[in-house]
Amino acid sequence: MFTINTTSNPVFDLSEISVGQHLYWNIGGYQVHGQVLITSWIVLGLIIGFGLIANTNLKAIPDGFQNLSEYVTEFIRDLAKTQVGEEDYLSWVPFLGTIFLFVFVSNWSGALIPWRLIELPSGELGAPTNDINTTVSLALLTSISYFYAGFNKKGLGYFKRYISPTPFLLPINVLEDFTKPLSLSFRLFGNILADELVTGVIIALVPLAVPIPLMLLGLFTSAIQALVFSTLAGAYIGESLEDHH
Repeated sequence: MFTINTTSNPVFDLSEISVGQHLYWNIGGYQVHGQVLITSWIVLGLIIGFGLIANTNLKAIPDGFQNLSEYVTEFIRDLAKTQVGEEDYLSWVPFLGTIFLFVFVSNWSGALIPWRLIELPSGELGAPTNDINTTVSLALLTSISYFYAGFNKKGLGYFKRYISPTPFLLPINVLEDFTKPLSLSFRLFGNILADELVTGVIIALVPLAVPIPLMLLGLFTSAIQALVFSTLAGAYIGESLEDHH
């Protein structure tokens, strides 16, 4: 169920759109979704733990977690090189890698970890990416990153892209920058939420063995969503770094 809550602040009037019931924490005078912070910390802990284990006692011939870690690193380097470009991609590998791993592990945690078995005073646990606040935050980070990339490389010359190839396109080019984070956030949020809802309904209606193929398909689509998000993030950064004549 969608609810719209409006809270007043001495400085700002904030409007929040939320889905379902939530565990609210008050931090600095603001209400945040506690269950999202809990699962996000768990996801970050898993990623950091994997990184520490995989990169301890490195071997000349990698095996086990080190082998997987090197494969993931190489995959992200290739993705960044393809989307950002050979000249600038190395500095963006950490950002794109963080985005990809967080979205990937978050999505899979929603499919593999029985979050709903853990009882909370209010609301329920789930994948961080099935909360619109998480996906909007990731999209805004991406927007900030490609604006920073453009300004860092071109300075005020970055604004030339808005009147390229003709000044007539200025409103459209400006609008495009506002729609990019919207499309990124709602695409990820909608796909993950829909996958969890459909799987939950089918499990409730039919025996456990029947939904297994659907759950496997959910794992595949969850991985694709992580790839799509990080690929688009890289493409937007690469676009901001391009020379516009």
